[in-house]
Amino acid sequence: MAKETTYAGMMGDWQRLHELVEANKAEIPQLEPFLAKLETLLEQALEVTKRQGAMRAAKQEASKDMRKLASQGNRLATVVRQILKEHYGITEEKLAEFGLQPFRGRTRKAAPGQPQSPGTPTPVSPNPPTVK
Repeated sequence: MAKETTYAGMMGDWQRLHELVEANKAEIPQLEPFLAKLETLLEQALEVTKRQGAMRAAKQEASKDMRKLASQGNRLATVVRQILKEHYGITEEKLAEFGLQPFRGRTRKAAPGQPQSPGTPTPVSPNPPTVK
């Protein structure tokens, strides 16, 4: 018989062994103390398995609560950020103190045919030419 590697498999193996030895304990009385010890260990293992199940259920419930709180917290944080932008204005550097990016304007593309100023980066084409 293959050796069991899962806890459930081990406990099932212990239960089968216990039942078989219990049925034949008149023939092998020297196993009586070991059989009692095995029975005690089996009861303890079953109790721990029940505790694990209860903890797993509690963990799943806690995870569900955490997802709910995370959703509410993200929505509330978004509202607070919007209020900060409204209060200070979107261009104020004070927003950086709250981890927000102030609006600093944007660089405009040069009109076709006009030379670019030396400090302006060359725009990159979104579709590079293909080589055949």
